[in-house]
Amino acid sequence: MASAGLRDAPQLPDFGLLKRLARDQLVYLLEQLPGKKDLFIEAALMSPLDRIANVSILKQHEVDKLYKVENKPAYSTNIVNADKAAGRTRKYKIIFSPQKFYTCEMVLEEEGIYGDVTWDEWSFYLLPLDEDIISMELPEFFRDYFLVSINSVIQNLFLSQMVHELWHEIEEDSPVDTVGQKPEIGHIFLLDRDVDYVTALCSQVVYEGLVDDTFRIKCGEFHPRAPEQLLAFSVFSQIRNEHFSSVFGFLSQKARNLQAQYDRRRGMDIKQMKTFVSQELKGLKQEHRLLSLHIGACECIMKKKTKQDFQELLKTEHALLEGFDIRESVSFIEEHIDRQVSPIDSLRLLCLLSITENGLAPKDYRSLKTQYLQSYGPEHLLTFHNLKHLGLLTEQAPGETLTAVESKVSKLVTDRTAGKLSDAFSSLGRKSNFRGISKKLGLIPRGDGEYDLKVPRDMAYVFSGAYVPLSCKLIEQVLERKSWLGLEEVTRLLGGNEFVTGKRARENVALDAQRIVLVVFLGGCTFSEISALRFLGREKGLRFVFLTTALTNSARLLESTIEAKA
Repeated sequence: MASAGLRDAPQLPDFGLLKRLARDQLVYLLEQLPGKKDLFIEAALMSPLDRIANVSILKQHEVDKLYKVENKPAYSTNIVNADKAAGRTRKYKIIFSPQKFYTCEMVLEEEGIYGDVTWDEWSFYLLPLDEDIISMELPEFFRDYFLVSINSVIQNLFLSQMVHELWHEIEEDSPVDTVGQKPEIGHIFLLDRDVDYVTALCSQVVYEGLVDDTFRIKCGEFHPRAPEQLLAFSVFSQIRNEHFSSVFGFLSQKARNLQAQYDRRRGMDIKQMKTFVSQELKGLKQEHRLLSLHIGACECIMKKKTKQDFQELLKTEHALLEGFDIRESVSFIEEHIDRQVSPIDSLRLLCLLSITENGLAPKDYRSLKTQYLQSYGPEHLLTFHNLKHLGLLTEQAPGETLTAVESKVSKLVTDRTAGKLSDAFSSLGRKSNFRGISKKLGLIPRGDGEYDLKVPRDMAYVFSGAYVPLSCKLIEQVLERKSWLGLEEVTRLLGGNEFVTGKRARENVALDAQRIVLVVFLGGCTFSEISALRFLGREKGLRFVFLTTALTNSARLLESTIEAKA
């Protein structure tokens, strides 16, 4: 199976420290209000809070009741004024996370309660979701930064460079004496989501990705009644990175093994039975319950995929990635829109068609846009505007070819002054060069025979052997070459910049640390990318750590572009 044991891989740093620090800070803030207290929590913070400090910890620090505050218009008076009107006297403390803004003070003043409350900040920024996954829990980052920000195109170009320079400034200005200390991480990659939209738009077929697409994993949990340890469950750790075609058989075999352990009771004497009940039965029941949950999840996934004719959908995606049967793919998308299967899935296919074909021909763009608006509503005109702004769904200029676009990219890379940079961006129109990049990096495997998904040979298994994730292939290439040398044409087509810290910095890194790679995704990371890089790590004896603004998938990414929710 793809998730076999790690081969000669180094130990990761203990990122659980981040969670413990956040919990200790929260406990300190709660203890500033002695006695029993009610806690009102914004809905978006419920899952992170439960991950950091569960109900039992809150109860230990005299939290009497918990209330979830929904993000809805308030039609009644606020709690403080309601208490005043009722003659109740209480103390009020607002804990802002991660920080308080001036507008918050303005709201308090408008409500007439500025002097009645105290405030503090709970500034946790990094939440460990797994031993190798750290999230900033900023799902709105993609929309706020890539779509809404003023001059977002120019900002996107320099985002990684700014983070890179800030990182080194912090290292240089750190008051901590680091003499004699060696870094615990040897390589750092900073990737904007718009470097690789294709991977985020493809249907996920590894188990954890499918679970996320179906149930929406949030803060490491995918089931409202499931315990936190579900996603740390030993069976899950063996199947999370597997292609879905391998999972159900694996779970069935586990169920048979579990039943065999139960059946051992039949030949036991009283003493053996007593030992079995006291030492094994509880663990077997827990394993049975969690195994049943995963089998149930598989059944839900299969039912949904059968209903959506998933195999035909994958066939169309693979054709788009390879550049074959484009007219047939367009017909499938038209039928998909006409049947009103799903507004998000229809958008996803449109965007995938646009990116892989370097924009749609004017005739196709107008036709498909008209069909979509007729099926799902004219309010989606704003959605098409947003998708065009992001470069996800664009229209080719009459007579425009890949060569013409490449020349614009070349102009963009060479024009370094602010004025010329802005002009170059305007002329570029955020076009894709996927086909050229795919050819240069070999993103479409050309192996002989059928791809064995149970014993994968490369990262393409995360997309059924049809496509190697661009983001992951870039990382693999740089690690193999130990630099960006030889990838100049790829970076030119991407229209971006590369940053290398140089050999001097790597000489000060411990041997094990050189095999630990931190990958920072700005704008979201998918479980397909995580599974692909975990596979690469097992093959190369590396360990990857994922730091992301949030976990994402095609639905989350596209929902952030929709003004009127369908």
